[in-house]
Amino acid sequence: MKLAMIGFGQAGGKIVDRFIEFDRQTRGKTVRAAIAVNSASADLQGLNNIAPERRVLIGQTRVKGHGVGADNELGAEVAAEDIAEIQAALDGVPTHEVDAFLIVAGLGGGTGSGGAPVLAKHLKRIYSEPVYGLGVIPGTEEGGIYTLNAARSFQTFVREVDNLIVFDNDAWRQTGESVEGGYAAINEELVRRLGVLFGAGEVDPGDAVAESVVDSSEIINTLANGGVSTIGYAVEQLESENGGLFSRFAKKDLDEVDETNRITSLVRKATLGRLTLPCEVQGAERGLLVVAGPPERLNRKGIERGRKWLEEQTGSMEIRGGDYPLPKEQSVAAVVLLSGVTNVPRIKALQQVAIEAMENIEELRNESDAKLADLLATGDEELTPLF
Repeated sequence: MKLAMIGFGQAGGKIVDRFIEFDRQTRGKTVRAAIAVNSASADLQGLNNIAPERRVLIGQTRVKGHGVGADNELGAEVAAEDIAEIQAALDGVPTHEVDAFLIVAGLGGGTGSGGAPVLAKHLKRIYSEPVYGLGVIPGTEEGGIYTLNAARSFQTFVREVDNLIVFDNDAWRQTGESVEGGYAAINEELVRRLGVLFGAGEVDPGDAVAESVVDSSEIINTLANGGVSTIGYAVEQLESENGGLFSRFAKKDLDEVDETNRITSLVRKATLGRLTLPCEVQGAERGLLVVAGPPERLNRKGIERGRKWLEEQTGSMEIRGGDYPLPKEQSVAAVVLLSGVTNVPRIKALQQVAIEAMENIEELRNESDAKLADLLATGDEELTPLF
């Protein structure tokens, strides 16, 4: 699938920047165009792979390039005010070569969480291509304001895009990691999943052709009903001996190995392991399975059994699947995309925290107003007016 990617805000810009690097390293053909949008000039300057002319600084008249300070209402306002500047950067995108737009944003900050839904609404009004979102939910330890931002942004973002893929930082941060190291590792995990999912089917003449092709239409149909999606991933590294690829099993025993069971096992690990957004698999509306690796290791029977297992687990008959041959790869990987998931404890908890936070904010505001009134009343009694 060929994408036009927009990184909105600091987190979104970093993820898109890393995705471009990954696409180049793997000789992928996914990123057809990419831009970064931010209200903080320093964040834009820190990008390495998005061309300078594709970096859009918004809100200069309001925040002078210093960011919106985690105020996502202000983030939405400056995005709406400067939408023409964002569109100017998108005008150079060859939309006739693009299958979809993907807007990437962290939902806890100000610029991305406020501006990404504004841009999604704008793009859907102008273009016929699907507009997808990738939203990153902040960890609970990041603070109440970020949780509140995420809850509010999530509700708006999921309504404005054709489908919202969600990544939950809480499920991926490791204890003891530095902030920078933790987010770098998280971005790597996310980019790898997206790379396999969206890279499937993008081949040049002479490349290995899949037995069961997963092209852009398969992904679009899987995401077609909207709502929330999550991605699972599992990989098994291969070893090389005497110029041939094989797994942990000896080469002489390779014929005895049940390749079907190996792929089925990878599909189970991808589905029941760490999803980008942990959720109940049962009840997912649609799904897509992609198995990638050396062509000789992509067992068609195993892929079909994995797809049927997904049907049983989700209760959905709309489970698509196929292979993604990568002749030079030294691993076999399974990516599972589940669309239309509804039983998501993290989202429910996020929204409950937001409700409580709003109640607390209103209570504190009323208390503050009362104290200020008392203070002013005391001052009126004790101070002589200047005029």
